[in-house]
Amino acid sequence: MRARRCAERAPRRRNRGRLGGVRIGGGAHLTYCTNVHPGERWSDVRDNLAQRVSAVRAEMCPDRPFGTGLWLSSHAVADLQDAHARAELVELLDRHGLYVFTLNGFPYGAFHGRAIKERVYQPDWRQDARREYSDALATLLAQLLPEGVDGSISTLPGAFRPAIRSRDDEQAMADQLLAHAAHLHALHERTGKRIALALEPEPCCYIETTAEAIAFFERWLRSERAVAHLADLAGVPTADAAAIVERHLGVCLDACHAAVEFEDPAEIASALRGAAIPIAKIQLSSGLRIGRMDAAARAALRPYLDEVYLHQVVERRGAQLTRHLDLAEALAAPAGAGAEGEWRIHFHVPVFLERMRAFDSTQAFLRELLVLQRAQRLSAHLEVETYTWDVLPDEARSDSLTHAIARELRFCLGELGVTEIGR
Repeated sequence: MRARRCAERAPRRRNRGRLGGVRIGGGAHLTYCTNVHPGERWSDVRDNLAQRVSAVRAEMCPDRPFGTGLWLSSHAVADLQDAHARAELVELLDRHGLYVFTLNGFPYGAFHGRAIKERVYQPDWRQDARREYSDALATLLAQLLPEGVDGSISTLPGAFRPAIRSRDDEQAMADQLLAHAAHLHALHERTGKRIALALEPEPCCYIETTAEAIAFFERWLRSERAVAHLADLAGVPTADAAAIVERHLGVCLDACHAAVEFEDPAEIASALRGAAIPIAKIQLSSGLRIGRMDAAARAALRPYLDEVYLHQVVERRGAQLTRHLDLAEALAAPAGAGAEGEWRIHFHVPVFLERMRAFDSTQAFLRELLVLQRAQRLSAHLEVETYTWDVLPDEARSDSLTHAIARELRFCLGELGVTEIGR
């Protein structure tokens, strides 16, 4: 496809010439998420961009700009409130041929090297801190977006499910999300930059599945009460408030999460289209799949136990789904009578791996999703998200991180039928 020319946006950034990068038809962008690289402060992000992201760009499109899926913790966002730090970020992106079109606003704080487990969901969408962090991310993204490119920010699906105990909790989440939508609307009015917040369904969270996402939108974000409240927040007529929700609130479809929930890609796409809920971002990811759990598979899973991340498990026997909060909990549960069912595990593994030594990945789901993307353009933003490299067993990480990320991107390009990138 033909690259488009970036307009000058003085004084914030220079004209960076042709915007090519990893683009895949219909104006869509492909990247990987930088939450794979440790670092919570702006100085860490600066080093990651200059050294690690630029190394991936050198493998993928050395003569064209490379789109970046940036993770910024709350500490990095605070650092970037300084005008000099923001100017340094813009200059760094320009110098290394990078542009930002999506942010990961899910992990608020530390994400590597220490136990986070369910703390990754804090603060949740009941709390001012989550909205304020998301507002700050959006304000920064509006300054970074190239002309003619929309932005997205993925975020947690409301809250960790056990934390939500009442309608008041649900109402609090909805009110914070509507307030953030009003902020996104104000940014759009002021800058012309259109940014969507993308709620990311995940096992054992308040919103686990596509059906629950649709139900939440209908009950809490599109109700008569919600639309009237948003109209007041945004200072627009009630008739215009519903359009703000559709323009600025959507979902992030994480392929690993949906596969673990035994969802079907075509049914997801059809349901969201029917509900008029945009897929603001697709995270391209694979989990673990054990077609029939037995003693050998249990033993083979032990290297995948770690103390850092939650690895939710969904087991299917017939039509019944049983959920376990973490892999250790699932392995400790009694096997039950007869043969165990199929297990799917929220443990992100390289998307190019169809099979490990003793079991499969959920790559088949991802392949189906990419076929749909190729045919229907489900989303303009595609982001590979394999953040678990530092806790993967050796069998799943035999290459350098730079080469492995490039290999993941090339796998996705191949499934999308793209032979040249940035055209």
